[in-house]
Amino acid sequence: MPWDVVVLKITTDNGIEGLATALAARSGTVTEAYLQENVGPILLGRDPHDREAIWQELWNIDRHLAFFPVYLTGPVDVALWDIAAKAAGLPLYKYLGAYRKTLPVYASGLFHDTVDEYVEEALRYKAAGIRAYKAHPPGPVEKDMRIHQALREAVGDDFILLTDPVAEYSLDEAIKVGRQLEKLNYLWFEEPFRDFELYKYTELCKTLDIPIAATETTRGCHWGVAQSIAQHSADIVRADVSWKNGITGTLKIAHLAEAFGLRCEIHTTTMNYMDIVNLHVSCAIRNCEYFEYFVPEDNFQLPMKGKLPINEQGIITVPEGPGVGVELDWELIERQCVSHKVIEL
Repeated sequence: MPWDVVVLKITTDNGIEGLATALAARSGTVTEAYLQENVGPILLGRDPHDREAIWQELWNIDRHLAFFPVYLTGPVDVALWDIAAKAAGLPLYKYLGAYRKTLPVYASGLFHDTVDEYVEEALRYKAAGIRAYKAHPPGPVEKDMRIHQALREAVGDDFILLTDPVAEYSLDEAIKVGRQLEKLNYLWFEEPFRDFELYKYTELCKTLDIPIAATETTRGCHWGVAQSIAQHSADIVRADVSWKNGITGTLKIAHLAEAFGLRCEIHTTTMNYMDIVNLHVSCAIRNCEYFEYFVPEDNFQLPMKGKLPINEQGIITVPEGPGVGVELDWELIERQCVSHKVIEL
């Protein structure tokens, strides 16, 4: 499946640049058209500190006029926060309000064809110092359960395991898998159904002891997540700065979850640069325990320079430079991108 990466640079009248990237499914041209025709006119002449007003206006346009792709408005919000933090001379997490500087990571793999491939991947990252691994088993249920069992046997009892089948299980199948995961001491069970299947999630949460993680693809930002919380349809909610309307939207979800005593585990944007933004947000909230490290990393590095700052003990440290605090590879961007739009505020 082809994916375009769109790089967004918003430049203020005094030369401060706010940067973000958007994962544009199949068509960077469509994403660029939305940015120029719908988003650009909202930003022109605005104060980048008016993020909430801009966020609400884009939300209303999305609701009534444009029907934006889910990945579109988040990067715009990220770029505005990057501008503000740079103007303040602060790393983004400190501008947001720092809680910590580091997080443990879990390696989060792709879909694989065989049980052995999952085991080999988990052992490879365990050997590299990563202390946790999340599988994305491909189905059917019987194969997923073989993968879960083989992983536990391979990595030992003390290693942290999680699973996210991105599935369309029946309720009975999810209960069966969940009971296996409880016996195998998995940390959480993620997305066994589509996010809108609230009845199934509510019943699963009532039936199992293992925490159920959901809301990764729920539309409607914190309003959508609130419905899952209200109906007891998730034990852990998910959010990220790409799909949940930026830093502003992700913070709304994290604070909402905190008010109900729930964790908000930030999930990958599948782009290293935006995952660094995720890291800044995660270091400005209390109720996130892990950083999702999407692997193999080289597949998701474009267009950021360098690797994610993960040490040999599986700990990632937030950058201390102003704003997001990492660089984009502009030479590579200019060589590969079709066009580049600069919006001057």
